[in-house]
Amino acid sequence: MRWERHFDGRVVRCFIERPESTYALLADAVAANPHGQAIVCGKTRLSYREFQGIVVAWAARLEDLGVGRGDRVAMLLGNGIAFPAILFAVLRLGAIAVPISIREQTPGLTYMLAHCGAKVLVHNADLADRLPAASATPQLPTRIGLGSTALESGIDRLSPGTARQRSPVAVDAEETAVILYTSGTTGRPKGAMLTHLGICHSAMHYECCMGLSAQDRSVAAVPMSHVTGLVALIAAMVRAAATLIVMPTFTATDFLDLAERERMTHTLLVPAMYNLILREPRFEDSDLSDWRIGGFGGAPMATATIELLARKLPKLQLMNAYGATETTSPATLMPAAHTASRLESVGVAVPCGEVVVMDDGGREVPRGEDGEIWLRGPMVVRGYWDDPQATAESFVAGYWRSGDLGSIDADGYVRVLDRKKDMINRGGYKIYSVEVENVLMAHPEIVEAAAIAKPCPVLGERVHAFVCTKHEGVTPEDLARHCARSLADYKVPDSFSFRREPLPRNANGKVMKRQLRDEMLAGTD
Repeated sequence: MRWERHFDGRVVRCFIERPESTYALLADAVAANPHGQAIVCGKTRLSYREFQGIVVAWAARLEDLGVGRGDRVAMLLGNGIAFPAILFAVLRLGAIAVPISIREQTPGLTYMLAHCGAKVLVHNADLADRLPAASATPQLPTRIGLGSTALESGIDRLSPGTARQRSPVAVDAEETAVILYTSGTTGRPKGAMLTHLGICHSAMHYECCMGLSAQDRSVAAVPMSHVTGLVALIAAMVRAAATLIVMPTFTATDFLDLAERERMTHTLLVPAMYNLILREPRFEDSDLSDWRIGGFGGAPMATATIELLARKLPKLQLMNAYGATETTSPATLMPAAHTASRLESVGVAVPCGEVVVMDDGGREVPRGEDGEIWLRGPMVVRGYWDDPQATAESFVAGYWRSGDLGSIDADGYVRVLDRKKDMINRGGYKIYSVEVENVLMAHPEIVEAAAIAKPCPVLGERVHAFVCTKHEGVTPEDLARHCARSLADYKVPDSFSFRREPLPRNANGKVMKRQLRDEMLAGTD
C-alpha cells in the first residue's frame, strides 16, 4: 500500500496493485478463470467467458441506444443474471449504473430517474405499472422491460458473435461508476457517487480479509441493488473469480436448499436472515459443511444467535462488517477469530481505511471515549450526485461523517453505540423516520405523526407510527394503504398508535421520541 492523492486533495492509503476500473474486475476474472463458473441462477450456469459474452452483447445494444461515457442507465431489476450482466455492460461503456430497489414506489422512482438524468431504464417487465408517466421523465427516452426469466427474453439471443467487440472504454479511477440512492434526512434520497477506485478497493478488502479465492461459492440472498449485494457479493466474487449463486427472493427454506445443493462456502446476510434460517425446521438436517464465511452487517446480531450458530456450525467463521453506501460497503471488518470474544465490536478498519471518533467541535476524542464516527479511505464516495450542500455537510477533508456514535478501544476495535438520529433498521433496511412521517402527514385526517423503531425479535426493528387524527374512524389499514402508495413496502408502518392529544414536545418544539418509545414499550400509548 501507499498514500495517494485523490478527489481534489484527499490523501488516502491505496493498494498499489489494483484493477484500473470496475469493469477490469471482470476482465481480470475472465483472464484468470475463463472456464470457471461465474454465475448460477436456477438451471442456468455461465462460465466467466460465457458471462462476458452476454455483457459484451448488452454493451453493444446499449451503445446502439446512444449510451456513452458518463451517461446514466437506471436498473430497476431484481436478483437475476440480468442485473450483473447489464451492470458490467454499462461499466464497459464508461457509463454510470443507477441501481434502484424493486421495492421503490412511483414517487421515489420519479424523483430518482429525473434527478440522475437517466438516459435508459432497464426494468423488470412486471414493474411497468409502477413506472412514472413518460411526461414526468422527459429526459428518459428509452425504457427496456425484461421478462421474468431474463435469459429467455432476449439476452441469450444477443450472442457475442453478433455484437461489436470494441474495447472497453477507458475511464479514470476517480470517475463515478455507480450512483446508489440513500435516504436523506429531509426525506429526499441522495445519490451517493461510488467510484471505480472505491468499488475496486472494497472488493479487494473483502478478498484479502475473508481469504476469498476462485474456489469460493457465494449465495446472493440480499438485493443486488443494495450496496451489500453490489459490492460485497457481485464485485467481491468477480474480484476472486469465484462463483455467484443467485437467489431471486430470500426464504429460509430456499436458502438452505440452495446452500446445500451448490456447496455454498460464503455469503453476507443481515442478522434477521440468520435468525430465520435458524428457525427453519430443516436447518438441523441440512449439510452446510462447506460454509466457511458468514458475513453479517446492517444491524447488530444478538449474542444468542452468534452462540447458536457456533454450536451448530463450528467451522463457520462469522465476520461482522460495518459500513454504508457512502463507504462503498465495508469500513470495518471483524477478524473471524475474534467475533466470539468481541461481540460488542464491529471489527477494525479495513486495510486502506481510517476510522476516527470526533467530538462536536471536530476534535478527536481519546481512545475508549464516545463521539461521532468519521471514516476515510479510497472507498469513501466522492459526494452526492448534484447535491453540493449535502456533500459539504457530510464530507470533511475526505472523511465521511457517519452520524453514528461510537468509540475505538486501545487495540483499534470499533464499537457502534447508536445509529443516526431517527433511523429505523428493519432487517438491514435503513429507514429514516422523517420519510415515513412526511407521507403520513399527507393523509387528510393526520394532524401530527412520529415514526419510531419498535423492537422485533426477527427483524431487529419494525416501523411503529404515532398519529394524531382530526376525527375518529381512521384505521391502521387505511393508513397502511395510504403509505403503500408512496413508500417501499418495508417502510410502511407495521403498527400504529392513535392519539387525540398533541405529541409530546420539548422546549424547542421538537417531538420527544424517547418518551414515545418509553410509552410504547410500557404499553401505555
